[in-house]
Amino acid sequence: MDTGLCDRYNQSYTRDVKIAISLPDTLYRRAEVAARNLKVSRSRLYATALEEFLEQHGNGSVTKRLNTIYGAKPARLDPLLGRMQFVSLPKEDW
Repeated sequence: MDTGLCDRYNQSYTRDVKIAISLPDTLYRRAEVAARNLKVSRSRLYATALEEFLEQHGNGSVTKRLNTIYGAKPARLDPLLGRMQFVSLPKEDW
């Protein structure tokens, strides 16, 4: 029974996924030079670049940066704003 591509794909051949991408010629040439200079394969160069991009732009990166910024100083609320917020809350019976 065929349940999809993964069942038909020879999993023992490789653990990596092969893809085709289109790049501008100038970017391709720069990448070729970089891979040669770094003595890494083209695949390793692209994988490393993608990993770094995802680290910088991943879901947690914005939160992490905001936590770093706002965690550096203690949070202080302007006393007037704090009082205004407090009086704006509805009265509750406990």
